[in-house]
Amino acid sequence: MENTIKETPSTEQAEKKTLKEKWNEFRYKVDMWSRKKPLRRKLYLNRVLYLMMFPYLLLFFTFTVLPVIMSFALSFTDFNMLEFPRWVGWENYLNLFLEDPIFITAVKNTLIIAVVVGPGGYILSFVFAWLINELPRYLRAIVTFVFYAPALTGAISIWALIFSSDYYGWANSILIKLQIIREPITWLKDAKYILPIVIAVQLWMSLGVNFLTLIAGLKGVNKELYEAGAIDGIRNRWQELWYITLPSIKDQLLFSAVIQISNTLGVGAVTTALCGFPSVQYAGHTIVNHLSDYTSVRYELGYASAIATLLFLVSIGLNSLIRKVIRKVGS
Repeated sequence: MENTIKETPSTEQAEKKTLKEKWNEFRYKVDMWSRKKPLRRKLYLNRVLYLMMFPYLLLFFTFTVLPVIMSFALSFTDFNMLEFPRWVGWENYLNLFLEDPIFITAVKNTLIIAVVVGPGGYILSFVFAWLINELPRYLRAIVTFVFYAPALTGAISIWALIFSSDYYGWANSILIKLQIIREPITWLKDAKYILPIVIAVQLWMSLGVNFLTLIAGLKGVNKELYEAGAIDGIRNRWQELWYITLPSIKDQLLFSAVIQISNTLGVGAVTTALCGFPSVQYAGHTIVNHLSDYTSVRYELGYASAIATLLFLVSIGLNSLIRKVIRKVGS
């Protein structure tokens, strides 16, 4: 009996030792396997960090990457949510460009908005941020709050009141008092006024986040760099801007550019809120409006997926172009 009791711990220790040896042997094999490829080695050495990132990566793949893949696959099908998707190949893409004049109108409107609002909003955001950053500390905080506060409120309702088509609209009221017009202008019901108004509203709305991002970047620039630049031969504010300020806030410039691209290509809610859906003669119809039409009204999800895929590819292409341009800043 005593011998049996004494042998039990030693047996357990032997089993534990064996498991430990097996585990060490397994780790050694994995370590040697990771040395064969740089990527494998990087994953192995940072395995704890990647394990901590796994929950986020799982959610990102499930709710971002997987829907993009599914949308791309559905763009080659005829899918109405009631029947199983039917493969149609490139038919959806051909119909978009050859048999859908409203889509061509939407592309034209979106490009006009993007060309004006994209660079315009980006440049204005930086100019305002740069000028306000030069103000004294306390005054800068007040002006920053005043400038950004409208972005936190319901801007669409304010603009709808300004361009109301009756006598009570602010624009009509002012123009009538100045005797420039005699009858109210139907701003949001006249095709020739809709797109300019949408551009003005979107340009104003695009200043908020971009302005705040850039002014935060400007406040973080090391002041000693300007002193070093003066010693190295920088003689005016424009040279400071190009060789010191802009290179120091490249990350903020890139982030602001990505947000600006997303906002300009994703214009849709503004036109719907101001002009209704659809707008008069499709004057304010954008790609996002066209996508919403086929997604939530007609339920032609195969066709809608083709629109979404094209919009996604254009966004990726513009982002890549912007990255290349911003890398050259300060060179």
